[in-house]
Amino acid sequence: MPDFPWRPGSATGVGSLPGADIAEAQRIVFGELPELPHLAELPARGPGADMIGRSAGFLVELPVQLYAGRWQVAPRPGKDLRVTADLLERDLDQLTEQGEKYTGPLKIQSAGPWTLAASIDLQLGGRLLRDAGAVRDLTDSLAEGLRRHVEDVRKRLPRAEILLQLDEPSLPTVLAGRVPTESGLGAYRAVPGPDAATALRTVVEAVGVPVIAHCCAPDVPLQVFRDARAAAVALDLSLLKDLDPLGEMLEAGLGLFAGAAPTTPPAGGIDGKKVADRVSTLWKRLAFSPALLPRQVVITPACGLAGVSPSYARAALTACREAGRRLSEV
Repeated sequence: MPDFPWRPGSATGVGSLPGADIAEAQRIVFGELPELPHLAELPARGPGADMIGRSAGFLVELPVQLYAGRWQVAPRPGKDLRVTADLLERDLDQLTEQGEKYTGPLKIQSAGPWTLAASIDLQLGGRLLRDAGAVRDLTDSLAEGLRRHVEDVRKRLPRAEILLQLDEPSLPTVLAGRVPTESGLGAYRAVPGPDAATALRTVVEAVGVPVIAHCCAPDVPLQVFRDARAAAVALDLSLLKDLDPLGEMLEAGLGLFAGAAPTTPPAGGIDGKKVADRVSTLWKRLAFSPALLPRQVVITPACGLAGVSPSYARAALTACREAGRRLSEV
């Protein structure tokens, strides 16, 4: 059994939280998720704080800009990138200030190359996804940018052990050839799984830290993530249909970031016992040793929490932490 780069019984967030106060958001993260905190993301602040704009800010020598409400490749860096960089700098300053004495694993996040390629437009029109050469350039640019980002965070928090989460919510539609063209009348070509894995592996190998591949959409491409050499996969447990691929992934030694706390407040409320029961029930169905569960599994919300109330976001993180504790005591 491999050693996992997190403590047994850990819980963490997916990334996004509600509101626009990064100082308060980061305080909540360190307070509620002491075993595995993460860099909070606050998309409510607007363009540049959204997943695509924020992640595009990591690209090296591939500037983007907003045009008609969409991100597109730009001829040169402009005000939109300056806003993005300023927001990230504020976030990192809060992380540095509040995590100054933190020792242990710390997670940062970025959209992956396929979600960016499916979401950013070329200057001449159409998504980057339409041009295989442009996708390769984007992948190399992102790999270098995230390598620099990891190094920046490592310098700020030298006692932290950095984990990188790559968010790929668009990857299932990319693999299935269901990303619509700009006219809406067609779709871009399907990308073969091995090609998708090669691009992801480029990023994984460049950053030099354990990578968690995250997809909270249906049909999570577990084999692609395995082939990309991810250390773990993060997914929404409510969307799981076939347990066999998940079992094979776990048998191969990957970790699971189990999205077990619902992102919509449940009628009966949320608590750590319900979340823990959900994960332990899945583990029993997979027929793995109970002793492995708290080591191999990290508890998370089902997906990002940007769309919920601040009170529920905090309750969901508390429930995840409590579920991790319960599972580690079994």
